[in-house]
Amino acid sequence: MIGAIVFAITYVLISVRRLGYFPLGRPGAALLGAVACVALGVIPAREALGAVDGDTILLLFGMMGIGAFLELDGFASRVESWVALRVRTRRRLLTIIVWGSGAAAALVTNDAVCVLGAPIVVALIRAHGLPPAPYLIALATAANTGSVATLVGNPQNMLCASLGHLDYRFYLLTMLPVAVVGLAINHAVIALVHRRDLDGELRGGSESAPLVDRRIAITLAVVAGTTALYLSGIHLAWTAVAGFTALLLVHRRDASDVWPKIEWAVLLFFSSLFIVVEGLMKSGVPAWLFEHVPLAAAGESLPRLSAIFLVGSNIVSNVPFILVIREQMGTLANPRLAWQLLAMASTFAGNLTLLGSVANIIVAERARSVGGLGFFTYLRVGLPVALSTTLIGTVWLMVVAR
Repeated sequence: MIGAIVFAITYVLISVRRLGYFPLGRPGAALLGAVACVALGVIPAREALGAVDGDTILLLFGMMGIGAFLELDGFASRVESWVALRVRTRRRLLTIIVWGSGAAAALVTNDAVCVLGAPIVVALIRAHGLPPAPYLIALATAANTGSVATLVGNPQNMLCASLGHLDYRFYLLTMLPVAVVGLAINHAVIALVHRRDLDGELRGGSESAPLVDRRIAITLAVVAGTTALYLSGIHLAWTAVAGFTALLLVHRRDASDVWPKIEWAVLLFFSSLFIVVEGLMKSGVPAWLFEHVPLAAAGESLPRLSAIFLVGSNIVSNVPFILVIREQMGTLANPRLAWQLLAMASTFAGNLTLLGSVANIIVAERARSVGGLGFFTYLRVGLPVALSTTLIGTVWLMVVAR
């Protein structure tokens, strides 16, 4: 039971961002929870590191490294200038961010899009004096929403593909319409909630440098190469790290310039959170819950299953939640359909709260220089987007399953 209490306290601390007497921030709060799990005997010290999902941490590290090269070579400022010359209004900028990040996420994962896109959006916010919230939220939520289209769009989809033996092509044909409709809803909700912030034009700019030079072209080529390897089924995390390592060799840049650009606080946050979640598992609360309310109790009702997946993915985060219920999935009447539903619902669950996905945290942490994102500011958009897209996706799967 102690593990459940530690988890609850940790979740509250990371939700409120920082307290006056203890300005921990999200990474510090998660680290406090992880240390508490070990100190209180919830998890033996030797087992704590084993609870950390190495694939997730490696993926983040590799993509942050690739993004670091684009940042060091000034790609963000080049894109900012390019956009300023061609996108005259705030509303058009929102359109580009929503649909651009959504489409890219389906190919290179939502986390990678946010790692690469956050510096660009922050540069645009600074250069044009834009309100941060709508554009930062657009980047995070659209990357989550668009990633539902493919089994390589996000880590939880890959996990569902592996455990549920899902077919890439079949899943793409099934979920692509959901992704398109979902992005349309995503766009509409942000435009409605932040309608006053979106009036006006950008300040304009002057053409100072080409969008892509030799160094940036090399980095983008590596991004394309890693994407091709993802699509061919090569291990995602090690491919990302290999891409980063290749850039270190090809660019011959002093590595000491690169390390400060890695968001170590984000890596610390998720490493600690995995340990806290493992403490929750060892508390026996999830096992007790499934013993009294087994997943099969939802029967063949896709709406009930979808609601369970949506809530569960936000309580313990989507990847750990999938691991928690994987044995229960085999008890359902149509496991393949259930795994598709789980991939969809756990993806859209990432939009529910600021803490719902890695992508959200990446954007929030990398945008601290322009104010970051508040929990409730995000919730105004995330809640309706998550609920409406999950509903649409569930109804669609009910239709195609007939």
